[in-house]
Amino acid sequence: MDTILSFLNHLEFEKRYSKRTIESYRTDIFQFQHYCENNLINNLLLADSKIVRGWIISLIESNCENRSVNRKISALKTYYKYLLRQGLIEKNPLVKIDALKAKKRLPGFVTDNQVEILFDEIEFNSDFAGIRNRLILEIFYYTGIRLSELIHIHAIDIDRANLTLKVFGKRKKERIIPVVQELINDIDEYIEARTRVFGQKKLDYLLVTAKGVKLYPKLVYRLVNHYLSMVTTLDKRSPHVWRHTFATHMLNNGAAIGAIKELLGHSNLAATQVYTHNSFEKLKKVYNQAHPRA
Repeated sequence: MDTILSFLNHLEFEKRYSKRTIESYRTDIFQFQHYCENNLINNLLLADSKIVRGWIISLIESNCENRSVNRKISALKTYYKYLLRQGLIEKNPLVKIDALKAKKRLPGFVTDNQVEILFDEIEFNSDFAGIRNRLILEIFYYTGIRLSELIHIHAIDIDRANLTLKVFGKRKKERIIPVVQELINDIDEYIEARTRVFGQKKLDYLLVTAKGVKLYPKLVYRLVNHYLSMVTTLDKRSPHVWRHTFATHMLNNGAAIGAIKELLGHSNLAATQVYTHNSFEKLKKVYNQAHPRA
């Protein structure tokens, strides 16, 4: 029995993890398997806490960052919990293995002024691609959705009467996001441009390439990087930066963190609380500038 394959199938079909997450688990577990084989352990069911600790030490010695090591530990813990539930092992070798201390990395975001420059001063082409590209950036900023959610939007997911957008997040979890009329107007403008190019051809997704097919991640990454490079010097200029920007701007303007959690589709509040660090840094700056004894 291939326990790794059955575990990955469990993640895909029962837990409904994303392909990216499953591939990450696959890589980490195979890496551990390779380490075990080099230490004369040819069956992962026979691995104990000693071999796990040796693997962790080897990762640290190879200059693997603590954050990455913790991800690998987490993957292995999930794998062995699965084996335990299946009755394939009697004891989880990671039960007493703790995560390493990792420095919290604050998410980068685009400032209010940079957003204004992008949407008010940067010129977008008036053709189909230009209108689409601007809309992609607007949807990211107005909703904070993930890249995977953006490329899977259908026209029927837009509720013009109630000003909402329906998306399907991780594990196919549905959520409804309120939007502003301005975004609806821009979506309609885009649909008109799309119709001029493709006529009444039935398209499966709202946002499409020049060939009329669903957007692919590399294209979105490329255009987001292109436009963000015009207004910010952030090292990372990925679509996820817009998600951080959405959350930070909402928090800075008085939104409750619980509401932001729901809008982002986070399963727990801890994932959302990272944005309070950015807001607190802004608060400290304001305090130091305003307080007479600061």
